[in-house]
Amino acid sequence: MGSLVLCHERHATHPYEITRIHCKIFTIEELCYYLCNNLYLIDYTIMNEQLCVWLDEELGMGKLAGQLRDVIRLHGSIEKFVLTILKDSRIYRDTEMIRIQNVLERLRNQKDIERQKYKGDNLLESGEIEEAILVYQAILNQEKDESVDAKFYGRIYAGLGAAYGRLFLYQESARMFDRAYQICEDPNLLKPYLYASYKYMSLEEYHILLTKHENYVEINARMRQEMEDIRNGMQLELNDVLLEKWKRQYRRSHI
Repeated sequence: MGSLVLCHERHATHPYEITRIHCKIFTIEELCYYLCNNLYLIDYTIMNEQLCVWLDEELGMGKLAGQLRDVIRLHGSIEKFVLTILKDSRIYRDTEMIRIQNVLERLRNQKDIERQKYKGDNLLESGEIEEAILVYQAILNQEKDESVDAKFYGRIYAGLGAAYGRLFLYQESARMFDRAYQICEDPNLLKPYLYASYKYMSLEEYHILLTKHENYVEINARMRQEMEDIRNGMQLELNDVLLEKWKRQYRRSHI
């Protein structure tokens, strides 16, 4: 059962506007929500005197404003600035604060485009598939960033391949994994490519595909063996469940 969190009573008369996304914030809870849901995109535009003034004058949080001014004056990190706000709000439990701190530390030295990819990866991992696809597509639609290596974009295509696969859009998934392999030349990308291809192609088309790469036949054989092992494991588990069910039925019938 979750613990209750008491919200702060103060509501700003004049909102603080996050100009980057044209978002108006009226409470400390809204500010914390914005910070926690945009950790991947937070930069020094949020770390400024205007926010300190707003917290002091609009929310009456003078002590917090003073702490934040000290971070700015001492040239502290954006991570410390954000964590100071979140800790003072007392909204998040210790376990959640540790997770947030870990994310901020990982993002500290990343470029903006790497932060965007990290956001997409985390959305994909948490099951927010459509949102992940939008993030990955936004990266590909931007002007190419020459500061990252070429394989970076291959990993974006691989992320899209995984996302489309989870939505059962196997043809799009195969196309993305193929692009990823062409860029990264990573043999590990061939198995998901073949699996997605197998799921949408006819048997004749798939057999023709297997002749186009010297490793395809071997990878396909391994993949089919893995699938067979999974099926056998599921059958054994099902048999155990049925056996236990029959045992209970037998015991009840002989009481």
